[in-house]
Amino acid sequence: MEIYCTRPGCPRPLNFFADLDDSATLRTAQRKFCTTCGMPLILQERYLPSKLLGRGGFGAAFLARDRFMPKMRQCVVKQFQPSGDLNQAQLEQAQKLFEREAEVLEDLGHQNDQIPDLFAFFPLTVPNWPAGNKQEQLFYLVQQFIDGETLEEELAAKGQFSENEVLEVLGQILPVLKFVHENGSIHRDIKLSNIMRDRKGRLYLLDFGAVKQAAKVVPGGASTGIYTPGYAPLEQMTGGQVFPSTDLYAFAVTCLVLLTGKQPNELFDTFRNSWNWRTEAQCSGSEAVAPLAPRLADILDRMLLSAPNERFQSALEVLEALTPKASPQLHTQPPPPPPPPPPPPPAHTQQAHPITPPGTTSGGNVVPPPPKPRFSLVEVLGAAAFTGFEGGLLFLGIGTLVPLAIKAGLVGMILGGLVFAQYRRLIEGKDLPIIAGVTLGIVLFLLRNQIQFVLMVAIVAAAGAIAVTALFRLIYKLLSSFL
Repeated sequence: MEIYCTRPGCPRPLNFFADLDDSATLRTAQRKFCTTCGMPLILQERYLPSKLLGRGGFGAAFLARDRFMPKMRQCVVKQFQPSGDLNQAQLEQAQKLFEREAEVLEDLGHQNDQIPDLFAFFPLTVPNWPAGNKQEQLFYLVQQFIDGETLEEELAAKGQFSENEVLEVLGQILPVLKFVHENGSIHRDIKLSNIMRDRKGRLYLLDFGAVKQAAKVVPGGASTGIYTPGYAPLEQMTGGQVFPSTDLYAFAVTCLVLLTGKQPNELFDTFRNSWNWRTEAQCSGSEAVAPLAPRLADILDRMLLSAPNERFQSALEVLEALTPKASPQLHTQPPPPPPPPPPPPPAHTQQAHPITPPGTTSGGNVVPPPPKPRFSLVEVLGAAAFTGFEGGLLFLGIGTLVPLAIKAGLVGMILGGLVFAQYRRLIEGKDLPIIAGVTLGIVLFLLRNQIQFVLMVAIVAAAGAIAVTALFRLIYKLLSSFL
């Protein structure tokens, strides 16, 4: 079993212990030490770090296992160990703020399913390394592990979000902010990397920033501040008082980045001291879409106002603004009685039922147009690889069955049908590898003496299709940016 050393600066932190592969030994082993620096590896005799998740100026985060739980549940171990030359008073204040983060998680995590639970908080005193001539103290916080991706990772993988996707993010996170603010806390660092979506689609608010608050009380320290540049409003950047509307400002910037795929510094006009983002949010992926709904755009712009008192004052106000209100109806007189129903048609007459086209009313209800199929870049490239793979196999396989004169036309017709079926979503997802596997099996049976040649042609054709598709997408993106 591998255990990761949590000592800052350990040159070879990964340790392997074969005896811990046995579950009985794993649960009863007393202590293990890093073979390089001698650091205790099993934290609190319970938590076994296995992987470094990230490191910053005030510590690091590790993926760990809890060996006292029946299923060895995963958890996140956050270590506080500030860098920089801090005096004793500054270090004590920083430690208090780290403890404050643990208190916030303990208070809020058990009450809200979208905030990680706190499992443990403890100090660890060890000899310093390599000198070993004095003791150093590290602080650890253990919290719930969320298995998923941050919105930052999701944006990098799929590209900018649609309006409906951003509304879904607002609808999930605003109630969490409402809960946090009503319980006397302000997050202070809302951004893409601090919102995570788990495998079931639920969004979580992470990192309540107590460690980052240490920079506010450590003037001249190594940290650049308790905020993320581009996301924080003026009152936060200048070290002034922060409010619930401070979090709403940062959350609005997060939504702009999701809608446009651009960083805050690309959307803020420093010459006019204003946000210039609406035109950037009119495109989604490779397809032009309708402009952003004015109601959502106006709400985001109000969240981004410079003066805190001019913004929405609470997350509840934003939620109410996002909820359309039914307009009141004034009845000055009773409505007229409904007209009598038309007489039924004769028994020998069969009346045709009119078909209501999309966008018209049917029985007083508006029938929405059918949604157009949407494809992500991964789907487009995957479809291109499938089409090229199939094209190479069909060209070889059909050549053994029909004359050369009609082979190209027949292959083209089949590929055209496959492309149309993918566009209409008649085949997608798991269908593609199944069809490709069946085709490959048939062609290998027909050309069983040329297996390597068949595989090479199919793979080269798939790679070529991907390259051509990527090239056309790049040309389209370049042209769309100039036109």
